[in-house]
Amino acid sequence: MKIFYTDHFVLPLPPEHRFPMQKYALLRQRVVESGLIAPENMRVPPAASDAEIIRAHDSDYLRRVQHGLLTPQEIRRIGFPWSPEMVERSRRSAGATIAACRAALEDGFAANLAGGTHHAFHDMGQGFCVFNDSAIAARAMQAEGRAQRVIIIDCDVHQGNGTASILADDPTIFTFSIHGAKNFPFHKERSDLDVELEDGAADAAYLAALEKGLKQALALAQADLAIYLAGADPFVGDRLGRLALTKAGLAERDRLVFDYCQAAGLPLAITMSGGYAPQIEDIVDIHFQTIRAAVERQGQRIVDRRWKIEDRR
Repeated sequence: MKIFYTDHFVLPLPPEHRFPMQKYALLRQRVVESGLIAPENMRVPPAASDAEIIRAHDSDYLRRVQHGLLTPQEIRRIGFPWSPEMVERSRRSAGATIAACRAALEDGFAANLAGGTHHAFHDMGQGFCVFNDSAIAARAMQAEGRAQRVIIIDCDVHQGNGTASILADDPTIFTFSIHGAKNFPFHKERSDLDVELEDGAADAAYLAALEKGLKQALALAQADLAIYLAGADPFVGDRLGRLALTKAGLAERDRLVFDYCQAAGLPLAITMSGGYAPQIEDIVDIHFQTIRAAVERQGQRIVDRRWKIEDRR
């Protein structure tokens, strides 16, 4: 399984900024130390190109991001100070999801150790999101002739409002978001399927709602590729989450997504999305267990394929 990382493209933040930027480097360190992935399968992606970005974003917005021409209000809405490093980091994160989609279509599973920037709209950023990597990558796969229909399975605790808005009139990309009903964004967009949960929802309620939603979404999407936003922020005690899933519940969430996508024959590109637990080790634990489960699935997929080849012989 191929994994793409961008944590060395550092977005400089002021002291005490609430975004846990260091989680990305810690996650890569954890993956490397685990020995799960061969070194040659840990890869740095190319940056998303202008042509790839403007399939999902307004060209003038891209120009203003690139040259530092965003207004103070636009910068506040994003939540990051503008810098050339912010631009490069955002391009690389989107490029990592494009690369993960290509790899998933070849191998069955792949991951971006960042991404999930689902609050970026066509002509503006929001909520720590500059470019919408899921929309960019889905349209890149279509433009390259690799996939005709894509499903975006968004399990971040916040609605994927930017994704829903960008793709609202696109019947070839299905948007499914399961999120807190009363959490940010307080004005929700309309996904193809939204599943809303009340504050405090724990493992049982979440997993029942997710399974029902997956069945419905996959049946409607008829997709060739899935992009999965595996947010760590439904975790109990997350500072921005308001749900109450345990780590075991989040592992079961991953299992359900993997099971249903595999049953539908869908390659799966995984992105990490949000996570704001008070202890950064908890965020890294949750993201790592997603990666570990995907690597194990990929290994089993290879074994199953070999058995089928042997059976034919």
